[in-house]
Amino acid sequence: MNDPTLLVLTSLADCDKHGYAMMDDIERFACVRLGPGTLYGAITRLEQHGWITPVGPRDRRQPYAITGAGREYLSTELTKMQRLSSTAAGRLNPAEVKPA
Repeated sequence: MNDPTLLVLTSLADCDKHGYAMMDDIERFACVRLGPGTLYGAITRLEQHGWITPVGPRDRRQPYAITGAGREYLSTELTKMQRLSSTAAGRLNPAEVKPA
């Protein structure tokens, strides 16, 4: 998975973070290194959608928090991804999938 929108929302789902902390967190859990342009472009889009919001600056860094709407969007997208993953696995290995 390398969709910056979902990566940033996932990173913020557990706590507020500034850009550099998000980049490190995303690299740890997704093995994807977002460049600054990609990260801050995603942050701008997420703010415009109301899915994240800036919180009071700490030192010279600007942390962000996921909003309720952002959590809802992330949850919806994760459900879609789970359905896709299940369908793909079933089609790749039909003998291993148990009927529902």
